[in-house]
Amino acid sequence: MPVEENQQPLLQEEEERAYDSDEKVLIIGVDSDTESGGSTVLPPFSWKKLWLFTGPGFLMSIAFLDPGNLEGDLQAGAIAGYSLLWLLLWATAMGLLVQLLSARLGVATGRHLAELCREEYPTWASMVLWIMAELALIGADIQEVIGSAIALKILSNGFLPLWAGVTITACDCFIFLFLENYGVRKLEAVFAVLIGIMAVTFGWMFADAKPSASELFLGILIPKLSSKTIKQAVGVVGCIIMPHNVFLHSALVQSREIDHNKKGQVQEALRYYSIESTAALAISFMINLFVTTIFAKGFHGTELANSIGLVNAGQYLQDKYGGGFFPILYIWGIGLLAAGQSSTITGTYAGQFIMGGFLNLGLKKWLRALITRSCAIIPTIIVALVFDTSEDSLDVLNEWLNMLQSIQIPFALIPLLCLVSKEQIMGTFTVGPILKMFSWLVAALVMLINGYLLLDFFSNEVTGVVFTTVIEYDHQTSTASYLKHAVSVASDPLDGCQI
Repeated sequence: MPVEENQQPLLQEEEERAYDSDEKVLIIGVDSDTESGGSTVLPPFSWKKLWLFTGPGFLMSIAFLDPGNLEGDLQAGAIAGYSLLWLLLWATAMGLLVQLLSARLGVATGRHLAELCREEYPTWASMVLWIMAELALIGADIQEVIGSAIALKILSNGFLPLWAGVTITACDCFIFLFLENYGVRKLEAVFAVLIGIMAVTFGWMFADAKPSASELFLGILIPKLSSKTIKQAVGVVGCIIMPHNVFLHSALVQSREIDHNKKGQVQEALRYYSIESTAALAISFMINLFVTTIFAKGFHGTELANSIGLVNAGQYLQDKYGGGFFPILYIWGIGLLAAGQSSTITGTYAGQFIMGGFLNLGLKKWLRALITRSCAIIPTIIVALVFDTSEDSLDVLNEWLNMLQSIQIPFALIPLLCLVSKEQIMGTFTVGPILKMFSWLVAALVMLINGYLLLDFFSNEVTGVVFTTVIEYDHQTSTASYLKHAVSVASDPLDGCQI
């Protein structure tokens, strides 16, 4: 019996964790909470502590700025103008709620979502959730890598084809592994720089475009929706919540050293993470707003509005706004490259946690990162080779990948909401009835919107296939009838003539 008791801690130590104890950031003065009248009294707000907790929320916010989101922004601006800015604001707020629940789960339990799914659900259910999470991650990574490859093609004046850009982007896995060796804070600093590059480049373009301030504020404050912009509206909401990001945030918050058994420390961590995540998503909202308004000002109401995509957006901007001191084409390319590179690295990061949490294979981090990267890069290179010569094909591919993300959303949201509602797991940090009801309403709304997107997409695809098949059948039937008649006339010239 004593042997078994001694073995239990050993087994727990052998389980994979998001971060080893020597990798975590030490929070100075975090255990200064006191008990008063049965309730925990938190120490006063500290900017120093906020700085120490700052990082995970900004890594999480990268998913709101990936190339897929940027494409949704530019299409919403070009087609709907300023009218969907209010929806972008509220979609970001819904995304913030989901991410705060993910952080709450990680901080309160000391485990991330993938680990808890493995522990709480039957093996078959856990495997289904893992497969769905991996598919969502691969789909998102293909979009992100293709976005980086497009940016490299722009910045090289077309010298680098897409497949070469994909190959170069694959190397960010090794950059990530190199940076990770220098500690969590160094890695977070790199992401802060990449977000700063996006803010500067897209802000520069926003200033060049000189959008209407009155229309911009009216678009944010007054809800408008028409039948012509419903598809763009659904896209704005649908691409905000990324399935792999729900798993990622619950793991990122493990990077700070706190005692999860002390209520005061958990409450204090949740307070600072909430402030940090809100600030991070406020910045991401502003960047998305910049992109939407740039294209709203330049292309809304023009014949080009329906033909703009990620591939040709840079050239359209160059034609519209000209060169200036620094050609806007390259400013766009730099911003797009920062978005693609940052999102692919966070995708690799998320892949590590998802694989480690669900499978608990005991692999070293570099090996997990390499496997995760290979799963995404190999299909992406194939995609790049197949679609390199066709912009329209890339847009169609992006739509299919968005559908893949939509299918995966329930497999991340439902487990998250179920787990944060269980008192056996969350203890005193179980979500209350009001927050629980509101969270399920938001989740239901997101899933309904994505369900509409799926139905609309597949109905159009099926209609297109049926229409093409009917046209081809009619064409073949008409051709066969004509040939038959021609043969009969050739054999009997008088046949078919009216006398």
